Amino acid sequence: MRWTVHGEGEVWGNRWMSVRRLDVEQPDGERYDYHAVRLKDIAAAVVTRDEQVLLMWRHRFLTDTWAWEIPMGIIEDGEDPETAAGRELLEETGWRADGLTELIRSEPAAGIMDSRHFVFRATSATYVGEPTERNESDRIEWVPIADVQRLIARHEIVSGITLIGLLQLQVHS
Repeated sequence: MRWTVHGEGEVWGNRWMSVRRLDVEQPDGERYDYHAVRLKDIAAAVVTRDEQVLLMWRHRFLTDTWAWEIPMGIIEDGEDPETAAGRELLEETGWRADGLTELIRSEPAAGIMDSRHFVFRATSATYVGEPTERNESDRIEWVPIADVQRLIARHEIVSGITLIGLLQLQVHS
C-alpha cells in the first residue's frame, strides 16, 4: 500500500543530512506529521586478497564503540557510487582498488531515513602510501576472512554496512 506525501519541509539540516517534517496520508485515510532524515548515500569497499579482507579498527564516538569496519564514506554531489567507494578506500587506507564490482546495495532504515548504501568489491589492490584521511582509524589490517564470523560473534564487527558487505562476501565466496 502506498502512502501519500502532501508536503515536506526541513526542520534542520547541513550539507550531509536534513531532518524533515512530512505531511503524510496512510492508505486508510489517516493523515499526520511524520519525521524523517534525508541523508546522503554511502559507498563502501570490501577489498580481498589471499583469503584476507582489508579492515580498519576504529572508534565511533556516538556509540563509544571500537570495531572493525570496511572503508566507507558519503557520496559527494556529482560522484557515482563506484568512484566514491574507490576514493574512500584510498583516502582512509592508502590502498587503491584494481577495479571494483558491485557486491550489494541496501537501504538500512527505509522507514525513517532515505540513505542508500552501495558496497563494492575489489579482489586486488595496490598500496600507494599512507592514508590522507588521518582521523578514520587506529589500525588498518588484512584480516583473515575465516575470522569474520568470530569477530561478528565477539561484537568486534557491528557496523551495518560492514556486516552486510562481509556477509554478502561470504555468500558469494
